[in-house]
Amino acid sequence: MSDEPLRIAPEARRMTDRVCIVTGGSSGIGRATARLLAAHGAQVVVADVTPAVIEGGPATVDLIAADGHVAHYEHADVSSTAQVDALVARTVKRFGRLDAMVNNACVRHARPLLELDEADWLRLIDVNLGGVYRCCRAAVRQMLKQAPVDEVRGRIVNLSSQHGMIAAPGDLAYGTSKAGIDYLTRQVAADYAAQGIVVNAVAPGKIQTGAGGRAVDPAVLDRAHRRTPWPRLGRPDDVAHAILFLASDEARFVTGATLMVDGGWMAA
Repeated sequence: MSDEPLRIAPEARRMTDRVCIVTGGSSGIGRATARLLAAHGAQVVVADVTPAVIEGGPATVDLIAADGHVAHYEHADVSSTAQVDALVARTVKRFGRLDAMVNNACVRHARPLLELDEADWLRLIDVNLGGVYRCCRAAVRQMLKQAPVDEVRGRIVNLSSQHGMIAAPGDLAYGTSKAGIDYLTRQVAADYAAQGIVVNAVAPGKIQTGAGGRAVDPAVLDRAHRRTPWPRLGRPDDVAHAILFLASDEARFVTGATLMVDGGWMAA
């Protein structure tokens, strides 16, 4: 997504006055998602453990302000039940309801089985999978209290990954957590469809967020380019647009689905 101001004509906005929380919203995919939702008229809460941007640049709420929109930062660690519940409570106190919860927060610690310490395994599963569980639970509790709007009380979009479906070399815990997110998505969607709760997932492929480390390892990039049929790798805004679709009224009669945003990797 360009650093140029992001503005959508009022008549084209798809989230006007909808209240949205984006976890992990300070950086990467979460940052692009928060910005796009705000441009489409949503009241956005950027939830993260820090407002600092991993890839650099102004804080997400400042970037959204430069676009001419308003967002609110809330500190929240998704591994804490108390902090997740407080995040939803503060959002509802401020805006009166919660229309969309985007569960993007995650950590990564790439190790094969025999090099993965148990403490690191437990931490990653607790943040990545446990965080989605906590956020879904808090969101569903709130959404069930709300009157439906066009049949829907609220929408949840979880961030899965293609590496929840296929092996990521030497990255056991991350892929396991993402596989769990796909199952959790289907189960919660089925359990609460009759109550008007919509739950879907987006599964990105290789997305270049601007982060360093393993994300820019030449071997990792070479494998991604070879496996991706599309002539480039993904960008955060590619995923953000998929999330916007699933969070909007346009995704009618879609629940329990995982939408691949991978440039054809899983199709090849």
